[in-house]
Amino acid sequence: MFSCAKCGVLACRTTEEKPLPKNCPMREEELLTEAMAAYREPENRQFYITASEIEALGHFQWPRVKETMALCRRLGYVRLGLAFCGGLKKEAKILCDILERNGFQVVSVMCKAGGKDKCEAGMGETYKLHPGEFEPMCNPIFQAKLLNSQECQMNIVLGLCVGHDSLLYKYSDALVTTLAAKDRVLAHNPLGAIYQADGYYRERLDVEGEQAAEDS
Repeated sequence: MFSCAKCGVLACRTTEEKPLPKNCPMREEELLTEAMAAYREPENRQFYITASEIEALGHFQWPRVKETMALCRRLGYVRLGLAFCGGLKKEAKILCDILERNGFQVVSVMCKAGGKDKCEAGMGETYKLHPGEFEPMCNPIFQAKLLNSQECQMNIVLGLCVGHDSLLYKYSDALVTTLAAKDRVLAHNPLGAIYQADGYYRERLDVEGEQAAEDS
């Protein structure tokens, strides 16, 4: 099992020869060869090179919005998809305005598109915010299919729920980048909890505690 997050060697970041940990991914030479071959495939090669160029050009200068636009422009993408959370509709409109001002066509689809009740996707009433009432489901598969139907060249995710974003990625024909990850508690800055993992948020990050409360 790989554990790069806990590695103190970081042999991958230098040409200096270092003793590799027993579970270092660099020992997986066959998989590495396969991955490097994949970068040479036409659909990956230019995309990866361009993304790496953007990393250098915008380093410590460009916000992620500008990096995203620069990537799409250099790749010749004109039609962009925007899959956004209804709770970020104001932010989605601002983003659309920015993208359109910079010459892009934007196909935007909100998470509640389709207007189906959560129960129609198999969810029970218990976990509705208002049990017994109509509650529109987040519909990431429909969002992806709508964007596919419009032949978007790249899709942008803005604040979709945890897991719902995963389904969007799965069903999107185009590659997807995330502009912002949802965190209702931390103003959409999930790393805030990481920075305070040994401080104010230590107890809030205890999943077992939440499960115990749920089971009681």
